[in-house]
Amino acid sequence: MFKIMSSEMIVPSEETPRHSLWLSNLDLVARRGHTGTVYFYRPDKSPSSDFSIIESLKTSLAKSLVPFYPLAGRLGVDKNGRIEINCTGEGVPFIVTRSDTTLDEFDNFEPSTEMRNLFVPTAAHPDPPCVLIMLQVTFFKCGGVALGTALHHTIVDARSAFNFIEAWTSIALGEAGCIKQPLLDRTLLRARVDRKVMFNPIEYMSDPKLVIPSRISTSYASSILKISKKHINGLKLRCGDTAGARVSAFRAITALVWRCFCMAQKLDINSKSRLYTMVDMRSRMCPPLPPTYFGNAVIRTSVSAVVGDVISGPISHVAKRLQGATNHGNDYTRSLIDYLETADMGNLPRRGLPASDLRVISWLGLPMYNADFGLGKPIFCAPALMYYSGYVCLMDSPGNDAGVSIVVALEPKSMPGFKELLCEELATLHA
Repeated sequence: MFKIMSSEMIVPSEETPRHSLWLSNLDLVARRGHTGTVYFYRPDKSPSSDFSIIESLKTSLAKSLVPFYPLAGRLGVDKNGRIEINCTGEGVPFIVTRSDTTLDEFDNFEPSTEMRNLFVPTAAHPDPPCVLIMLQVTFFKCGGVALGTALHHTIVDARSAFNFIEAWTSIALGEAGCIKQPLLDRTLLRARVDRKVMFNPIEYMSDPKLVIPSRISTSYASSILKISKKHINGLKLRCGDTAGARVSAFRAITALVWRCFCMAQKLDINSKSRLYTMVDMRSRMCPPLPPTYFGNAVIRTSVSAVVGDVISGPISHVAKRLQGATNHGNDYTRSLIDYLETADMGNLPRRGLPASDLRVISWLGLPMYNADFGLGKPIFCAPALMYYSGYVCLMDSPGNDAGVSIVVALEPKSMPGFKELLCEELATLHA
């Protein structure tokens, strides 16, 4: 079904600095591996040839690797054994494949290992030395196109990744003057000389129950469920959204997802469930980091609750509990960075959750659908792979209807119940 047509290394179009780039503690605690994302494009009414598309993508990529030159390097290790980026300019793998399938055959795309293997390049390992970004363009027999990207999470968070894609797009469209130069200096998030740990970051502390082999090793089912703007407004109202107390779409939707998850998992109502999330701290630092900060500027945070309260209590109370997990600021982040300075990085929890817990991350508001490249805006964009059961990603739905897509991975036995419960809850909403 899929045939590799070419594979080459794209290097920066100009000479770039050669040096080592220090990584912050927030970089080092990120998941060690590449995050795969897939963009799908409908055939153009007056399509360009496959050759011209490829040449445009390669030429603009080479130019974008000049301001974003660390991506053309390799993950390395300094003399003390600390992970760093070796800015070597070696280049980025760029693969072209052709498929005898049509784009319509992937209308019901669901993240999985199979989808990742079809559309996104994979690395032999995620440890030094390894490439930092890999790209694949797939041409369908109907004229549609897919772009698969894989960026190493140790060096970028979601906002940084999409900022790069947006800059690459601007160059491809002949709008190089519009790109926002990335801020590459990670020392802005260096630990303080007089370290001061004022909080207890349990999300970064080793806990045997956070790694449950049975849940990590078992296969998961994934689905992408869409919520309309009307349902979001109704859900926010139910969560107490008023002129004097605003409730974000993230908190409202996450409260609903948490409730349906606890019921679908058939958790004991007297037990506890913990919900983990990630918070972008760029605007919350003092002074704030610019939106163009190129690195990991997100922190893990969480909140726990009695299952019976999540299931039976007012959903407004659940949304309010989430506020405590998402209101950290500069003091907490600086304290966390100081804590990580002396923590055993190799022994920190990085993946896996007990069956009672859930992790919800947000791609809401990120420029996912600005990835035009001259192909038109993508008709759909999604993670290529989920990492384990209990992993959820909220992202803007395609189009202009302001809806939200819930990408969820659960144990196969729990997924049907989760989807049914979510639909039932949405049916009771009135905007």
